[in-house]
Amino acid sequence: MAEGDDSDKTEDPTSKRLDDARKQGQVANSREVNNLFMMGALTLSVAMFGTSVAGDIKSMIMPFIEAPDQIPTDLDHLQVLAWRFLGQLLMAGIVPLVMAVFAAVGSGYLQFGLLWSAEGLMPSLDKISPLAGFKRIFSLRSLNEFLKGLLKIAIVGSVATSLLLPAMSRVHGLIGLEPAQLMMTLKSEVMHLLFGVLCVIIVITIFDVFYQRFQHMRGLRMSRQELKEEFKDTEGDPLVKGKLRQLRMERAKRRMMAEVPKSDVVVTNPTHYAVALKYDQSTMGAPRVTAKGTDKAALRIRELARENDVPVIENPPLARGLYASVEIDQEITPEFYKAVAEVISYIMKLKRNRR
Repeated sequence: MAEGDDSDKTEDPTSKRLDDARKQGQVANSREVNNLFMMGALTLSVAMFGTSVAGDIKSMIMPFIEAPDQIPTDLDHLQVLAWRFLGQLLMAGIVPLVMAVFAAVGSGYLQFGLLWSAEGLMPSLDKISPLAGFKRIFSLRSLNEFLKGLLKIAIVGSVATSLLLPAMSRVHGLIGLEPAQLMMTLKSEVMHLLFGVLCVIIVITIFDVFYQRFQHMRGLRMSRQELKEEFKDTEGDPLVKGKLRQLRMERAKRRMMAEVPKSDVVVTNPTHYAVALKYDQSTMGAPRVTAKGTDKAALRIRELARENDVPVIENPPLARGLYASVEIDQEITPEFYKAVAEVISYIMKLKRNRR
């Protein structure tokens, strides 16, 4: 299969694939969310602090309007005035600036939470390769992003123009206004423009978020072979797991068979089931199952019992019931007390008779 052939990548990415992509910094990131938060912060700043900022700007420019003849014009004084004017502008805009920074950080956190990845800082030949850069610039994804950007500019520009044209007809009425009235009027027009643009950006952002997530999931799709390889890496090779499971069963079977010679009695079906029991009055509250099996395992339990002089008792209902209800190394349950007690009593009588 040729590299880059995505025709067989038809399966949705697994959670491990998504986690690995996140560790590498690959997440569904919509730049429109950043633009929306920045525009929202700007609109909120104008609404909350527009009046105070306008008042600060008014106090800065009024000396130049009311008494321009009293302003020194030498270079040193002009530099001092310029620095003072710049400082006042920064002080007036520090709160909107802080809000914009928090909006930029919050937009990323809202989309994909905290993300720390040094993958983008690692050196790579693809980053300096002219061929790789050319492919990135002229790729289908870049073309889609370019066309999407043009469409967004066209939509936002059209809305902004439709909002500005009515305001242009009222410009001549601003000539006779006082500075305070002029600032308030400008604030109202700016709020009207920002609110209209913000509504358009909200709609664009909603579509772009779904589009970016679709593209992200599509880019991480996996082929069936990749799914099998990932399963082998995470869960292990099925052949190896089967072999290990077989070895564990064989070891458990050997340990079980080693307990048969230590048992007091073996209850059989007589051929298909065999259950070995042991009872010690000083350490056990009830008889315990030491081994059990069917067919070949049952045959081996009977053979070991006869080789080690362990009594073998035929009791089909009891053998089947113990096999189905009691696990190895567990004491029998109360419903078997009476039947097992009869068997144990019979075995003890046999031992006394032998002695």
